[in-house]
Amino acid sequence: QTSFYGRFRHFLDIIDPRTLFVTESRLKEAVQLLEDYKHGTLPPGVTNKELWGAQKIKQAIIHPDTNETIFMPFRMSGMVVGLLLPNQTLASTVFWQWLNQSHNACVNYANRNATKPSPTSKFIQGYLGAVISAVSIAVGLNVLIQRANKFTPATRLLIQRFVPFPAVASANICNVVLMRHTELEEGIDVLDNNGNIVGSSRIAAKHALLETALTRVVLPMPILVLPPIIMSILEKTSLLRSRPRMILPVQSLVCLAAFGLALPLAISLFPQMSEVST
Repeated sequence: QTSFYGRFRHFLDIIDPRTLFVTESRLKEAVQLLEDYKHGTLPPGVTNKELWGAQKIKQAIIHPDTNETIFMPFRMSGMVVGLLLPNQTLASTVFWQWLNQSHNACVNYANRNATKPSPTSKFIQGYLGAVISAVSIAVGLNVLIQRANKFTPATRLLIQRFVPFPAVASANICNVVLMRHTELEEGIDVLDNNGNIVGSSRIAAKHALLETALTRVVLPMPILVLPPIIMSILEKTSLLRSRPRMILPVQSLVCLAAFGLALPLAISLFPQMSEVST
């Protein structure tokens, strides 16, 4: 994971939707296989491909700090596509922003850095801040667009499709800052080259929060920008015009493809273990 490409390939494995359907027995087999490898007791005939497959399953499902199984809907391979539905009403905008931030909050909590416990109140504070900011920005932008008389109905509809991005990006930053601002006061653990904790650093915490915030801005960009452009083109084709019921399945596939690109792309921007000067 020292290169961007290596990290991209690594996270591409973690978000593989097939890992959502791995059974408990298959997970135990994968974990046991890796334990056997670690202790030099691998049964004969085990291939490198099988070992990498076991590693992929473990990293997608098991939390690295707690070694607990992450609840299936809150793994990195889950997503919410309702934000990109066309012709959103005020009620549907509020509902989908709330659902998306609720899902984000649960994913953030399930995949959090668990080396330093954070009180539940911080999680609730971050969740409420993210929901309020996302809903406020999305509703406010929609109201402004509706009142902009100089736009044609078609242009207004196209612009409305891009409203989720600034709302989600702002809410993601709000979520990170509110849920992890105690790290700025207390610092985070700093390790030496051998993985030994040598102290706690507020400067390292500042770097960590900044990198996380930038990642959360880049993450929704392809997901919330590419699908509206692609769907505005596809909806003009005779196939979708004659079959309007196909719009939602097609949009889901487009979102899935964008998600598959965006998540590993964003998370790969920074290494999981960053360095700071002493």
